[in-house]
Amino acid sequence: MTTNRTFTMIKPDAVANGHIGAILDHIVKAGFTIKAMKLTALTEKTAGEFYAVHKERPFYKDLVGFMSSGPIVAAILEKDNAVEDFRKVIGATDPKKADAGTIRQLFADSIEANAVHGSDSDENAQIEGNFFFSAFERV
Repeated sequence: MTTNRTFTMIKPDAVANGHIGAILDHIVKAGFTIKAMKLTALTEKTAGEFYAVHKERPFYKDLVGFMSSGPIVAAILEKDNAVEDFRKVIGATDPKKADAGTIRQLFADSIEANAVHGSDSDENAQIEGNFFFSAFERV
């Protein structure tokens, strides 16, 4: 079953490079509605909790370090078929392989500093949205 909500984060590289506004504009123009959003920062502890699914992977420590290196923008987005459509909007993890006009092709620096996170399933979208937002913070 598909849901109409997904979760995204604008990562520290894109925030530091001043791309928040352009990325949000891209998202809205792709037909998504922002249902919750905040500028925040992850500590190593919270980044580790968020990415716990990758704990045994060789890149985990670097990922946690990168994601706790600066502010991020967390958001819940709404649109029909939200998860699948947003994955198309952000493009491949490696910006060199991302389709023209996708967020990662336009704003990412590398496979590690790839500008945005997007949920990969409806289940993870709910888990990730709940990690950052209470019911009170959503519309």
